[in-house]
Amino acid sequence: MTVTVETLEKLERKITLTLPVGTIQSEVDSRLKKLARTVKMDGFRPGKVPMNVVAQRYGYSVHYEVMNDKVGEAFSQAANEAKLRVAGQPRITEKEESPEGQLAFDAVFEVFPEVKINDLAGAEVEKLSAEVGDDAIDKTLDILRKQRRTFAQRAQDAVAQDDDRVTVDFEGKIDGEPFPGGKAEDFQFIVGEGQMLKEFEDAVRGMKAGDSRTFPLSFPADYHGKDVAGKQADFMVTVKKIEASHLPEVNEQLAKSLGIAEATVEGLRADIKKNLEREVKFRLLARNKNAVMDTLVANAELDLPNASVQSEVNRMVEGARAELKQRGIKDADKAPIPDEVFRPQAERRVRLGLVVAELVRANNLQAKPEQIKAHIDELAASYEKPADVVRWYFSDNNRLAEVEAVVIENNVTEFVLGKAKVNEKSVTFDELMAQQQG
Repeated sequence: MTVTVETLEKLERKITLTLPVGTIQSEVDSRLKKLARTVKMDGFRPGKVPMNVVAQRYGYSVHYEVMNDKVGEAFSQAANEAKLRVAGQPRITEKEESPEGQLAFDAVFEVFPEVKINDLAGAEVEKLSAEVGDDAIDKTLDILRKQRRTFAQRAQDAVAQDDDRVTVDFEGKIDGEPFPGGKAEDFQFIVGEGQMLKEFEDAVRGMKAGDSRTFPLSFPADYHGKDVAGKQADFMVTVKKIEASHLPEVNEQLAKSLGIAEATVEGLRADIKKNLEREVKFRLLARNKNAVMDTLVANAELDLPNASVQSEVNRMVEGARAELKQRGIKDADKAPIPDEVFRPQAERRVRLGLVVAELVRANNLQAKPEQIKAHIDELAASYEKPADVVRWYFSDNNRLAEVEAVVIENNVTEFVLGKAKVNEKSVTFDELMAQQQG
């Protein structure tokens, strides 16, 4: 079969397909005969419906199916013969004029682009590094101790101070009117931990059990409760109980309560350090991977297939609707979400996907089985029963595919860092933890 491919613009191509009318009709007849053996129709026994009746009832739909199937097969064969990498689905239309005994169709479609990646030796990548020091271990210890703190009621004349747990009744009003969520009884919070707005904590700090106080409170403009955001309220608060917090000592008992195998202070600190180093490794990898991907996109030249971009936009719109549905938004599946909201992000994803795929193909950076196994082992190491987690990953091909994609990205990251000019930058543990992962 000789295939003529016409270039329309950039990535858009056109192929003309022809199919013998006899081949179409023969397949239609064959399917109708097969259908006649099983079809049920009023007034006829199964398998005894006359062919002309079957054809009258089902001829159009069967003909439509056959045309779709045969045109699809012809397009796939033509694209393979022309060695085309088709992006998305072709738009197929029947031509008004066809050779005698033939049906002719035009198939318009896009192909994946040629991807040119410039010499990475001239590219620059910022690579972060960070260490887990004693300060980070101490802060984590403090968090673990706070999670296990106990409370004891203070004396009647004691005043509320930071780290105390207070039980209060309160009611807020805006312009003299109560508002939803502005009233509570026996409400508990810990002073100084930012659970309540600053004015509220400042008002309670220094009060005794049994005291009441009225104070103004300004809700921030970006407050999560939109009905009160940016407004000023008057609150009345009554303190009912004040409890002092007690943090457990850092000792063998604490280590034992945390399930540390070596139940000593040294063993506890070593375990915390190991877990923090694992978290630091994954955060650094994510941050440096993002920097590498930015560099790759900046150093690649390619045209984007519109079909792939639109497909990604559609996927993101559906994802947004699913998220709205989870939040309980009515008719979320019909929410009007303009494509343009996601188009820049979709274009970047498609561009990055094509560039990474080309780099992987050209440099043999596919994920090896031992790399996938090692990555899963590392993920499982932080769980109580690592073997169960490993089995969980290997029991599902979709989960394995996700791990494979991560390993490929890691291979690409290492490859680019080995080629590009790397600017090393050390950051503190706190800086790294504060950075948003991509």
